[in-house]
Amino acid sequence: MALATFAASSALAQQPVKFPVIPLNAGIHVIKAEVAATEAQREQGLMHREKMGQNEGMVFLFGAPAGVCMWMKNTLIPLSVAFIDEAGKIINIEDMEPQTLESHCAKKPATYALEMNRGWFKQRNIKAGSTIDGLPR
Repeated sequence: MALATFAASSALAQQPVKFPVIPLNAGIHVIKAEVAATEAQREQGLMHREKMGQNEGMVFLFGAPAGVCMWMKNTLIPLSVAFIDEAGKIINIEDMEPQTLESHCAKKPATYALEMNRGWFKQRNIKAGSTIDGLPR
């Protein structure tokens, strides 16, 4: 019985964790953003997800402007990440390949990072200098 319990808990560890969801706005586009606010949540991020809805994403809260980098360890879907300053303005956007350890970094201190399906920002003409509204303070 202990083995069965271990196997079940091991399988659960690989299941995607669900996070609180908030609405964000990028111009006319509404994003359903899961919120990763704690260090453990930021470390988990979008790992082990097999898909994400068209206007779904994850916002990472860093608490204060900092030099931040993202990577794609155990992340199965291609993503684009927007690094965002404390005023909600996009600093830069980087495209990331699944299951890689390459660092993608903010070009200046960022308070937030918003991960979306790869190409989401480009398809909507959202670029550096655009504003994301609704970010938690």
